[in-house]
Amino acid sequence: MAKILLVDSHPVVREGLKQTLNKNHEYQVVGDLCSGVEIFEFIRENDVDIIISEIDLPELNGITALRAIKKEHKTIKILMFSHQPEEIYAISTLKAGASGYLSKNANTAKIVEAVDAINQGKVYLSEKMDKHYRYTDTAKSRARLFKRLSTRETEVLKLLSIGKKNKHIAAELDINEKTVSTYKARLFKKLNVDNIIDLVHQAKHHDLT
Repeated sequence: MAKILLVDSHPVVREGLKQTLNKNHEYQVVGDLCSGVEIFEFIRENDVDIIISEIDLPELNGITALRAIKKEHKTIKILMFSHQPEEIYAISTLKAGASGYLSKNANTAKIVEAVDAINQGKVYLSEKMDKHYRYTDTAKSRARLFKRLSTRETEVLKLLSIGKKNKHIAAELDINEKTVSTYKARLFKKLNVDNIIDLVHQAKHHDLT
């Protein structure tokens, strides 16, 4: 049974969460606090698996508390449950160490869904924010791959992307065709593709055409 600590300055929010979660036999609410500074003493004296916390807390805000908690208690999972706009705060709280972010506009089913997800070791975001997060993460990964290309590899890629054949690329860059083939092989390997169509697609995606 996962032990849950609730942190929110509004008693009605804590009570609503408590009633929702205690209906589920997999969870037990072991405490509810109204400020961020109270968290540290509580988790020193009690076993806690999951913390559900608002960002806006008296004395110490939720994100500052989150960072400090994760330094000392890496196994505790934290779900930020906030009225603050998710498009502004969701990704930054994940970067600070949260396991998920849920808007207070969510219904009780979503609350249980979010807690289930992070209890299973997953990251939880709304569907909209999850797509944004995955796209951003993928885009960054692609950007890192492209940074690994040499100037000459980038030149070859640009020419391949506009349909140039090996012999034309060789003539334009004043190199032989065998060297062009070597650059193509390197591009396939560095950009994790195995055909020219995918190679061209990646180049167009990064505005290299």
